Order: sequence, then structure tokens, then C-alpha cells
Amino acid sequence: MKNSKQQNILIVLTSHEELGNTGRKTGFWIEEFTTPYYYLIDNGAKATLASPKGGQPPVDPTSAQDENQTESTKRYENDEALKKQLKSTLKLSEVSVKDYDAVFYPGGHGPLWDLAESEESAKLIEDFYKADKPISFVCHAPAALKKVKNQSGEALVKGKKVTGFTNSEEEAAGLTSVVPFLVENMLKEKGAIYSKVDDFEAYAIQDGLLITGQNPASSKKVAELLLKELHQKN
Repeated sequence: MKNSKQQNILIVLTSHEELGNTGRKTGFWIEEFTTPYYYLIDNGAKATLASPKGGQPPVDPTSAQDENQTESTKRYENDEALKKQLKSTLKLSEVSVKDYDAVFYPGGHGPLWDLAESEESAKLIEDFYKADKPISFVCHAPAALKKVKNQSGEALVKGKKVTGFTNSEEEAAGLTSVVPFLVENMLKEKGAIYSKVDDFEAYAIQDGLLITGQNPASSKKVAELLLKELHQKN
């Protein structure tokens, strides 16, 4: 599956760690980062990490609990090189689209607060899209599409097939009244053609350059679609 040209994928992680007013912590969901990361690099791609504030992005403590561990998170636990890379993510302000072939946003609840409202992140996504480069998101990360516009000035997701963390999945997590908005509702309000499968089942969908996954179980499917799209573009 390796390609003659090494694909360089930008992975954008949240810098936000406060779970609303609960006093609890949030951040990015480990598995949604590690599974795509390892899938991409194992297939010959290079991954560069960035976040709004740069440096170490916060890990959602729930994602580090035993019941949420997967093969990729266990691999991460013993991967000192990746841990070191995570401690020094680039600031979004230091990133230029011309240096990368695609962008991927892992979820976790953090993006609902910072990436969803970030003009810098929105412009980055718009620039990738205008440059005919794939943009991909999983679980809560489609929140980052909230302010992203197409070249006509409308919501980028308008009329596009998308998925993302469902209202019922948020309810199952017990955070419906904590989060600033529900991903499913926001995407529908922006005019997206939203679809989903049963809660916590794997599901990813592609519409042109836009690739989205529903929940943590969908993270590998998003990475597979992303790499396939990149290889087709070469």
C-alpha cells in the first residue's frame, strides 16, 4: 500500500481541558488519535501534530481508563517517541497548508470548546479544501466544521453527507447538558445531510474531500478512507 510519494498528514488536536463547569477534565480521546496515527504511519505516511496552543495537548482522562484501551492505545503506552512528539505539537499559527497533503482531527470533548470556535482552525480547514486536499474528522471533531465556509460563503457542510457523535451517544455519555452544543444538531442546522448507525458502532462516510466518522469505533475507518483518497490523488 506504500506509495512512491510519502504523504504528510497534519493531525490537529484540541488544547481545551475543562469539561464545562463540571470541574472535570477533558481533552482529546486517545484511541481516536492513536488508531489513525498508527494506521497512517504503518502505511508509509508521515504525521505532523498541531494544536491551538502548541505543546502538550490534554488527554481526556476517561479515554485513558482500562475499559477504553485498544491495541493502538497499548502501543502508544510504550511509544516514547510519540509521547515526545505529542509534548511539542506545533501551534496552529505556525502551520502552512502547503506543507501537508491532508488534515485529520481526532475527537474527544475538547474540540467542542476550542476548535469549534477557532477562526484559525476554520481558515486552515478552508485552505485545505480550497487546495483540493482531504479534510477528515472523527466523533466530536466535526465540531471543528462549525465556522468553516465554502467559497460561496455558506457553511461548508451544507448539502454534504456527514456523520459525527450522535445526540443519543452524548446522552449515553451523560453530557448532553454539559456540552456547549450537540454535534448532530449543529451539523443538521448547518444544512448537512447527516446520517448515523447504531450508537457506538463503526461508521464513516466520505463526500468528496470531506471524510467524517461517527464515534471512537469509527476512527480507523476514517483513516482508511483518508489514505485511499490520498493514493487516488497521486
